[in-house]
Amino acid sequence: MSKDQLILGIETSCDETAVAIVRNGREIAANVVASQIESHKRFGGVVPEIASRHHVEEITIVLEEALKQADAALEDIDAIAVTEGPGLVGALLIGVNAAKAIAFAHQKPLVPVHHIAGHIYANRLLTEMKFPLLALVVSGGHTELVYMKEHGHFEVIGETRDDAAGEAYDKVARVLDMPYPGGPHIDRLAHEGTAVIPLPRAWLEEGSYDFSFSGLKSAVINTVHNAEQRGETIAPEDLAASFQESVIEVLVEKTVRAAAEYRVGQVLLAGGVAANKGLRKALEDAFGTRGDIELVIPPLSLCTDNAAMIAAAGSVMFEKGVRGSLALNANPGLDIEKYN
Repeated sequence: MSKDQLILGIETSCDETAVAIVRNGREIAANVVASQIESHKRFGGVVPEIASRHHVEEITIVLEEALKQADAALEDIDAIAVTEGPGLVGALLIGVNAAKAIAFAHQKPLVPVHHIAGHIYANRLLTEMKFPLLALVVSGGHTELVYMKEHGHFEVIGETRDDAAGEAYDKVARVLDMPYPGGPHIDRLAHEGTAVIPLPRAWLEEGSYDFSFSGLKSAVINTVHNAEQRGETIAPEDLAASFQESVIEVLVEKTVRAAAEYRVGQVLLAGGVAANKGLRKALEDAFGTRGDIELVIPPLSLCTDNAAMIAAAGSVMFEKGVRGSLALNANPGLDIEKYN
């Protein structure tokens, strides 16, 4: 009987310190995440220096807990997968250097992983990927449509030209005096209101799969300021519902069009904003009645940053022969298409 493949994943791209162990690319043996939300909440966003400091404090503790949960030793691990980028450079460096130290000390292969590839491969922890496929990646820093014709091949067919969807959510939440992170609060409030406030949809030029949410964010801010100047009161739940409807309509419409044009058999949702209930339902409504395209939506625990997704992507990259040397460095601007 062949030995199970064990990949240890490390993720420190932003404000979660995470270590996981994934068996045979599909089965989570351990997935430990130390969140820093409480530390950053009072600042209204992630403070890079504080994030890096917390990663230093937590990385060894989280590593030991993951090995304990998986009932494994570092000697049992086949490779160390780590987020190389994109992300906050100081935060990335903690994970990269921890991975290099483990790989060197235990003579294990080092596998660099793109953060967004990790989000996409979180879906493989639910079901096998079926090519060609389309991934809608929606997070605080990224909004992209990624076409994949095979494992490890990433073609970005659409991306944000300004604010990412998650970034727009956080900025609108700030206007409504909601705490960080704002996305979940806007999503909750939107379900209590009605989309009665006219807000723009940025479709861009015909045939484009790119996104733009800066204008929508500005429209929300202007709506609030204009109401204040007139002495009027806007129901925050209606504003949240109107904003969310505008974001989701563009995301879903472009995903549906791209899925048809590229003739994919599977659509994957990925990224932190994949936890948004409104977006999940809209995609289910759009693809639920179609028998030709399978929609895969990860559970909430695999939407936000975690290391199981890095290990899952790392398993594929490991099998494809992707290796990092001890000269591996953090790459905050890493291009996902470098693997093609």
